[in-house]
Amino acid sequence: MDVYNELMKYPIFTIYEVDKLTGNLKTAYYQLEQLMKKGLVKKIRNTIYSPVNQKDGNINASRYQIACAITDTAYISHHSAFEYYGLTDKVLDEVYVSSETKYNHFKYDSVTYKYIASRMREGVKDEMLSSGIRITDLERTVIDSIHDYDKTGGFKELITCLEGISYLDELKLLRYLEVYNIQGLYQRVGYLLKYFQKDMKISNEFINCCKDKIGKSRRYLDNEAIEDSHYDSEWELMVPTRFL
Repeated sequence: MDVYNELMKYPIFTIYEVDKLTGNLKTAYYQLEQLMKKGLVKKIRNTIYSPVNQKDGNINASRYQIACAITDTAYISHHSAFEYYGLTDKVLDEVYVSSETKYNHFKYDSVTYKYIASRMREGVKDEMLSSGIRITDLERTVIDSIHDYDKTGGFKELITCLEGISYLDELKLLRYLEVYNIQGLYQRVGYLLKYFQKDMKISNEFINCCKDKIGKSRRYLDNEAIEDSHYDSEWELMVPTRFL
């Protein structure tokens, strides 16, 4: 059996896939070592490997497939999900990977894979167009990113990502907000989605649902713009002047 050609069917594989092909674990380790010496396979991290395409010298796995192979519960989130959905032209040298199992940040081929603790199991889907990719749906990506806009390349980049969205499922948005159950998040989401209400086809009912949850605490829309913000009494928010 040509092990290399069989492994070329996998963007990402572990020693266990090689073992299945050879029928012997010792033989599998030997075959893997030989393939790496020949430059036909590269080790990504720990037990994660990817075959090398001899035509261009690149590994088969994309950054997103690598991310989802880190743990059994890993999935793409935050700015990396916006990138995958094509909602930004800015591709960071970091991939944000949420997971129920903690792992240490690591770097491969100039890309840093950053761990984020998974907050919920809802809103994660298998991407049908590409093998081995799990990703937050668009609504979950929006809620996560408004909550953690430092993981979207900053507030300005968050706005850029939101500008490209033409529709959001309000029931999903409300469900994810309910799981977070943070007044300040209702404030930020309500304010921002009201700003994009027409473009995203958001109803007044959704905006009012957010408004009912904000409480009476005054907060900053962007914590990096404390020195240059103006008060919005409707949402009890200090909004950056540059955003206005």
